[in-house]
Amino acid sequence: MPISSIAIGTPADASSPDALKAALAEFISMLIFVFAGEGAGMAFATPAGLISASIAHAFALFVAVSVGANISGGHVNPAVTFGAFVGGHISLLRSVLYWIAQCLGSVVACLLLKIATGGEWNAVAFEIVMTFGLVYTVYATAVDPKKGDLGIIAPLAIGFIVGANILAGGAFDGASMNPAVSFGPAVVSWTWNSHWVYWLGPFAGAAIAALVYEVIFIGSSTHEPLPITDY
Repeated sequence: MPISSIAIGTPADASSPDALKAALAEFISMLIFVFAGEGAGMAFATPAGLISASIAHAFALFVAVSVGANISGGHVNPAVTFGAFVGGHISLLRSVLYWIAQCLGSVVACLLLKIATGGEWNAVAFEIVMTFGLVYTVYATAVDPKKGDLGIIAPLAIGFIVGANILAGGAFDGASMNPAVSFGPAVVSWTWNSHWVYWLGPFAGAAIAALVYEVIFIGSSTHEPLPITDY
């Protein structure tokens, strides 16, 4: 019976470097999920918008689980963590660590959504968070040498995070996440109002994601070139 496998765990289950990395992965996965899902809910606050919001939630959850799977198991839900605990797949102490990280990720995502609505600097914040999610996804599913054989998961996850972010941020700032995408229309229409937002935000978000993943999750591991086939 699974109940016989339930374990309280040791202090190391909640304090070892691996446990803390796993908790951080759950925090970031939850942040990505809630930011895109709740952002879409805010952008489409109508009965018809429920479809868009549900699609955004589905895309964002696929991405959140994919980017956390190799580090924390990709729970992204305290109930999932509790189920894993009851089944004997995770100790109680590590479960508590996950629950704290997941709840904090949700709170931070909602705070960022509150900040990132209205005005140029708010748009910069939106672009930073969205591009962070995109580049973090690229690192977790395509760049990380420990990613395993994810196959088609990488391009799917990368495409889904872009789709979820567009559903969440399109109504607020256009959801660029890509300076080149914004540059082409600006040149053709010769409209440069607030164009700097679509360079500063994505570059800042990309830099933060790269530093977080490189320093914390890859560390001193040898880089592997990004396979063209992942795209």
